[in-house]
Amino acid sequence: MTERSVVFVGAGPGDPRLITVRGKEMLERADLVLYAGSLVSPALLDWCGDGCRRVDSASLDLDTQIDLMVEAAEAGQRVVRLHTGDPSLYGAIAEQIALLRRRGVAVSVVPGVSSFQAAAARLSIEYTIPGGTQTVICSRRKGRTPVPDGESLDRLAAHGSTLVLFLSSGQAQAVVDDLLAGGRDGATPAACVYRATWPDERIIRTSLADLPRAMEEAAIENHALLIVGECLLPPEGRSRLYDGAFSHGFRPARPGHE
Repeated sequence: MTERSVVFVGAGPGDPRLITVRGKEMLERADLVLYAGSLVSPALLDWCGDGCRRVDSASLDLDTQIDLMVEAAEAGQRVVRLHTGDPSLYGAIAEQIALLRRRGVAVSVVPGVSSFQAAAARLSIEYTIPGGTQTVICSRRKGRTPVPDGESLDRLAAHGSTLVLFLSSGQAQAVVDDLLAGGRDGATPAACVYRATWPDERIIRTSLADLPRAMEEAAIENHALLIVGECLLPPEGRSRLYDGAFSHGFRPARPGHE
C-alpha cells in the first residue's frame, strides 16, 4: 500500500483460515482496519499488529466510514476495509471506492473466497454439470433493495440453470413461489447453507417445494444461501476434459477411444 490509499480485503466466508495469503499480509501491516463486526469472524483480527486500530463499522453510516478511512490515509497510515466473502459480490464497495477516489485516495482490492464457493465446497458439488447446465446465476429476491424487472426470480427460473440466491433466506416461501411461477419443478433439488464454514454452520438438503418448511423447522431466517438445481444430484455424465476419447493440446486421444 502507498500513502493516501485504502485496500479492500475479502475476509472469506467465515473460517479465518480461508482468507487469502495476500489478505492476511494486509491485515498484518495495517494501521487501521474497518470491518463489519456482525459478518466478519473476530478471529481474523488476531492477524493485526498490536498497534493496529480496529473499528467495527456496524454502527457507522457511509460518510463516517469514509471520513475515518480518508483521515487515516492522509496521515500516511495503512488502511484496510475488511469485507465478508469476496467484495465483488454484494459488497457495496462501488460507492465507497467512488467517494474515496473523489477525495484523492487511491484504492486497491484483494479478492476473497465467496460464501457461494464455500457453500459448494461444504455441499461437495460442482455448480456446472458435465452434459448439463453450464451456467450459474447468483442473484437475490427483491426486498428493501429492489431488483430490476428483467432479473425477477420467475424470469431467472426459466433458464433452468443453477441458482445461488444471496440475501433471500428470510423470504424462502416467496422465493419458491417465484421459481415455481417461472417454471421450475417443485421436485427440483434445493439446499440451504447457513453460515458456511462458521462453527455453527447448518446444511439442509431437500426439494424446492419443501425448502420453506425445512428452513422454518431449523429456524433459519438469515445468513444463509439458497441453492437450486440439478447440481445437487449425483452426476450422471462425465466431463470431456479427462475422457480418453477426447484429445486436446496436452493429450492425444487414446487408441480405440477416438
